[in-house]
Amino acid sequence: MPVVLALVAENVGHVKGVGQLTGRDLTPLTGRALFADGISTVLAGIGGGSATTTYGENIGVMAATRVFSTAAYWVAAIAAVLLGLSPRIGAVISSVPAGVLGGATTALYGLIGIIGIRIWVENRVDFSKPKNQLTAGIALIIGIADFTFRFGQASFGGIIVGTIAAIVVYHVMDVIGRVRGTDEPSTEAADPAHAATGAVPAEPRAD
Repeated sequence: MPVVLALVAENVGHVKGVGQLTGRDLTPLTGRALFADGISTVLAGIGGGSATTTYGENIGVMAATRVFSTAAYWVAAIAAVLLGLSPRIGAVISSVPAGVLGGATTALYGLIGIIGIRIWVENRVDFSKPKNQLTAGIALIIGIADFTFRFGQASFGGIIVGTIAAIVVYHVMDVIGRVRGTDEPSTEAADPAHAATGAVPAEPRAD
């Protein structure tokens, strides 16, 4: 269960990221993405594999190449499966120095992080508000540091803990602000995407 929760959080974030890159609202397609992920996880489990999810590295490649064609990724996926059946190809890939792979993944994950910041900017998140500051800050640190929460034999990694923390902190701070009268009710509160990310539009400035 902890693994599935983490994969759901990842998948939703990936859909949001791709939507931001392409300039399209892909939120209505999130359910289809999760359904496909669930089917692939079931098939992987039947074969003795682990749960599956979309790869954040692919989003980094999209950002770097500006290629968003689904046909291109179908071809890449088929090629990857076929190459994975060849032990020699696997040996060649394994021979790539760790520093080279580390440098490439650092760049790709960096691009993914920038996409997230771009989502905040384009949604005009007001970071002068403490609830947005704490929501973003706590979730980022938990996710980057990969904090782990253990309950019995269940283990929750940084992704799921950070996701839960973002949702809880935002709504708790929102309630406190309303009770104290220090924060106006958010017009975006009805939107789960904004509620989860703390995306509260900044108030227009009077010129």
